[in-house]
Amino acid sequence: MSCTCRVAVIGAGAAGLVAARELHRQGHSVIVFEQNAQLGGTWVYNDQTESDSVGVDPDRIKVHSSLYNSLRTNLPREAMGFRDYPFFTRPGNDDDRRFPGHREVLKYLEEFGIEFGVMGMIKFETLVVDVRLIHDVDGKKWRVKSKKLNFDGFEAHEVFDAVVVCNGHYTKPRLPEIPGLSVWPGKQIHSHNYRTPEPFRDQVVVLIGSAFSAIDISRDIVGVAKEVHIASREVADGTCEKQPCYDNLWLHSVVEGAYADGTVVFRNGNTLHADVILHCTGYNYDFPFLETKRIVTVDDNLVGPLYKHVFPPVLAPGLSFVGLPWKALTFSMFELQSKWIAGVLSGRIVLPSEEEMMTDIEEFYLSLEASGIPKRYTHNIAKSQKEYNDWLAAQCGCPGLEEWRLQMYQEVTKNRFARPETYRDEWDDQHLVWQAHEDFSIYTSYKGRKDNSHL
Repeated sequence: MSCTCRVAVIGAGAAGLVAARELHRQGHSVIVFEQNAQLGGTWVYNDQTESDSVGVDPDRIKVHSSLYNSLRTNLPREAMGFRDYPFFTRPGNDDDRRFPGHREVLKYLEEFGIEFGVMGMIKFETLVVDVRLIHDVDGKKWRVKSKKLNFDGFEAHEVFDAVVVCNGHYTKPRLPEIPGLSVWPGKQIHSHNYRTPEPFRDQVVVLIGSAFSAIDISRDIVGVAKEVHIASREVADGTCEKQPCYDNLWLHSVVEGAYADGTVVFRNGNTLHADVILHCTGYNYDFPFLETKRIVTVDDNLVGPLYKHVFPPVLAPGLSFVGLPWKALTFSMFELQSKWIAGVLSGRIVLPSEEEMMTDIEEFYLSLEASGIPKRYTHNIAKSQKEYNDWLAAQCGCPGLEEWRLQMYQEVTKNRFARPETYRDEWDDQHLVWQAHEDFSIYTSYKGRKDNSHL
């Protein structure tokens, strides 16, 4: 017999939206809590920045989004969208690029929310301040305490059968441990608070990091900065290379130290006087509202213990997480995780026992340790996303990710290395685009609105 649960979803970004849809599809009653006045989560651009530019002051004025104005997706729209709601271009759109800007992604999510009736499930401008397990006459329940941000902080207490956490993980900056940073006199900023290049005009900038945002932002500011020096742990210790096509962009090995006289020293031996250190060093998972009596913890960016990155065995199925894994086709992964959670809550899918789930988690952790993978990369599924998504799909009784989608992800990764400056506008996988559009045509919501600009 199917069970119907009252479920709280925390966050109305991409993960929260598809979680709400899948829960509703399986008959659950859903309320989505969203602290902002609109849906979209991290895809809502905000030109405001935090009062603490590196994001360590607990009393700072916080801003959720980490978007910078020039951001374009690093995945093509065909691969990025939800499986049954294609992210296609539409006639008359301002941005019909295959790798669109962030505003186009937000439009897509808004349309998704309307198409599937999720808008009516969302409590906007409602900040969740406390989530904890309680015991009442009906057994284990979850109490959600929230605060209305537009009504002088009016607080509400509601009880749910389950809570699905979808609050994202691009809000709490992660900073490197570099000797001397506390006494270095220049300006420090985390990429969470980067929006436009103009503040860096005529500055000497040391940019720490080598992931997507570091590459994008370095190219964004190089046109106005005096010099940009990228410090990367992905290159050999002696590296000091001027980058092709630029007169003022260098790639270095990691920063060894910073000093009170304003100098920065790299492991390659070079020293320079910098005006700004820009930390493109990622984010920490953060659940300030969640009280589990340390059953679920965050340790060096490992959120756990979680069965398959989703369920804490001791608290399953009442508590779950969507969207923790990274370096993946995230939207389609959110969709499969949400289907699994909805099926488990309805009783259609049965989880292993608590002991079996804990054993699986322990074996997973041991395998990472044996492979030399640092704890902070526990949720990096770049090398295992096919297996992970196939496993989720099998649990749900639905097809795994399409082969063209997986191949497209691989082709984009290769193209990004081959054409780091132009991969978003030059590609060699047009045959996969054709395959994608053939698949898209089976969805009713796609018919009649298809645009063939990329075919």
